[in-house]
Amino acid sequence: MKIRAPAKINLRLRVVGRRADGYHLLDSIILPVSLYDEIEIRKRRMAGAKTKSADELIEISCDDPAVPAGEENLAYRAAQLIMKKSGAAQAVHIHIRKRIPLGAGLGGGSSDAAATLVGLSRLLNLRLPVAKLEQIALLLGADVPFFIRARPARARGIGERLSPLSGLPRMWCVIVYPGFPVSTAWVYRNLARKLTKPIVNTSITTSLKSFDKLSSLLENDLESVTLKRYPEIAGLKQKLLREGAPRVLMSGSGSSVFGIFASRGAALSAFERLRKEKGARAFLVHVLS
Repeated sequence: MKIRAPAKINLRLRVVGRRADGYHLLDSIILPVSLYDEIEIRKRRMAGAKTKSADELIEISCDDPAVPAGEENLAYRAAQLIMKKSGAAQAVHIHIRKRIPLGAGLGGGSSDAAATLVGLSRLLNLRLPVAKLEQIALLLGADVPFFIRARPARARGIGERLSPLSGLPRMWCVIVYPGFPVSTAWVYRNLARKLTKPIVNTSITTSLKSFDKLSSLLENDLESVTLKRYPEIAGLKQKLLREGAPRVLMSGSGSSVFGIFASRGAALSAFERLRKEKGARAFLVHVLS
């Protein structure tokens, strides 16, 4: 079984509070985009009749040697968790074909984990409803539930309270990855204590209806931390603006930035030039609805 795991961009990311346990409270607009990892899951045979633990049943591999194969891999932990929750005892091999850069603020690891949950539920005929998969996904991380449905959404709480968004205009993006990752944990540790107010519902509803108004929503409270430490990322934002992107923003905690375009032609022109940027990787994508 093969499943595509899409990347995401944060059209808006505001930090509006902090829980007693240290987790930051967010108000974010998350959009899935047409940049994918591919997750391939297949059943495998194991020698011996002895009942195996969930850990023994799971093998994981990736075509990117930088991706860990054990419990440090979120897809591995997703398989481990769904096996334990369901009582399934089928040995499986999970292979990740990696295209979403690591540490890029594009949600690749979380998307791979969500695809693993969905894929195993289908492959093993577990018949788990979407809401149940989202509950399991939350145990893996606040970003993972979004990728179970992978539809445009407003995320609140620590990212787990999802409200679907509809009626978005057709939108193309050029994503530029600077060639190095940024640690999300580091960014949040260094975020100033000053917090912003939540976005008003009506402003989102109105602004999402047209491209011109939608671009005014772009804001990311984490940029103040990441761009100060990594001026190269700020430089890429400026290059995207010079290539004609009406608005440019960092996704998540970085390191990727993206520019939004109303047409594929305008985005393609910018992409063709930015793909030649030394040390960086550029991607031409559209928002998935």
